[in-house]
Amino acid sequence: MKRQIPLAIVIVLGFVFVFYTFVPHKILADDVFNWYMNWSYSMAPFGMLLGVISLVMMHSVKISRKLPKWQFSFVTLGGLLITSIAGFVWGIQPGTPFMWIFENMQMPMSSTMFSLLAFYIASAAYKAFRARSPEATVLLVSAIVVMLAQVPIGIMISKHLPDVSQWILNVPNLAAKRGILLGVGLGSVATSLKILLGIERSYLGGGD
Repeated sequence: MKRQIPLAIVIVLGFVFVFYTFVPHKILADDVFNWYMNWSYSMAPFGMLLGVISLVMMHSVKISRKLPKWQFSFVTLGGLLITSIAGFVWGIQPGTPFMWIFENMQMPMSSTMFSLLAFYIASAAYKAFRARSPEATVLLVSAIVVMLAQVPIGIMISKHLPDVSQWILNVPNLAAKRGILLGVGLGSVATSLKILLGIERSYLGGGD
């Protein structure tokens, strides 16, 4: 029963929201949606509590077993504890210790992570744009045109470069993007149907 009941809940609520999307009725549009949102707000704290417990258990195991880089688990758990205490005791208003931690530690670390992405993007672009085939050559030329059109030197090279760049973005790029989105949409629909019909059950645990 511990698998059948969650499966039944997923199937019933899944079809309810399929009807909510396609049937513009007051019962579905207002009453059922509001009922669901109230339950979502009620369950959110339990989901956060489950996440905190899972995080603590995972890093506690790493520390106890001294797995690779287990020292960083102390930093993670310490940051969780200090930030939680600062938020609960002093609140999250401007000027509180919580906001000081956020502005002077969290934001700089986030900026550092995003700045590192630039180097990974440059490395990936170097690997992808090597003209080893006609398709890679087209990709390389298109990327150069688009990038040059974004800087002043591009206009100095040719006044038509921005128009060519915009055409690349609006026609071939957008066509490929829409094709990818169509594939993603069809895949999402297929996966959703498998979940609603009880075919896909991996979210319940196990390999079935």
